[in-house]
Amino acid sequence: MHIGSYNEEPATVEKMNNYIAEEGLLCDLSDIRKHHEIYLSDPRKSDIAKLKTIVRHPVRKTD
Repeated sequence: MHIGSYNEEPATVEKMNNYIAEEGLLCDLSDIRKHHEIYLSDPRKSDIAKLKTIVRHPVRKTD
């Protein structure tokens, strides 16, 4: 879950990628398996610092 401005999301993705590597997995982004974002907050009504976004990346086990 990313909390904060959309501009700060790359830092969350970097943390996700580090965790994926630490767990011995591979990020499996491709033309078929894509990055997903689920927006839980309405940016028109919420404080930017409190925006909540679920960020999902497909992963797979290393061969």
